[in-house]
Amino acid sequence: MRAFDFAPLYRSTIGFDRLVNLLDSASGNDQDAGYPPYNIERLGETDYRISMAVAGFSQADISIDVQDTRLIVKAEKKPEANGTAAKPAAYLHRGIAERAFERRFQLADHVEVKGASLSHGLLHIDLVRNVPERLKPRQIAITTSTEPSKQIEARAA
Repeated sequence: MRAFDFAPLYRSTIGFDRLVNLLDSASGNDQDAGYPPYNIERLGETDYRISMAVAGFSQADISIDVQDTRLIVKAEKKPEANGTAAKPAAYLHRGIAERAFERRFQLADHVEVKGASLSHGLLHIDLVRNVPERLKPRQIAITTSTEPSKQIEARAA
């Protein structure tokens, strides 16, 4: 894959930092781009859900942060503190990764995180798009006038 250098765009544009950052992150060469797998669903007119497969992680291992228009999901398996030196399991095959990850999602304007839940190895993050009334499209009623138009007469000076 070809790598692009966006440094000239940073130098020659003012006020388009977010656009250049999006281009830069979209062209990034993430090695763990497929881990963990996730789905993005549209549940309704303004409701969305991100579902991530996080098998092996508990609620204490996962953190969800929102910074401006960026949703960041991090997970790191914490070592178990049993008080005794437990013998590590001897796996014959280990297919559940349980490796640390950080997944970033760029949220559109006016999209807010409503909540998150963890069940059956799936992390569900519910999103809602709240567009302010002043930005929603509205229709302007056209009225007709039956009165003749009034003419303003100029006074002689």
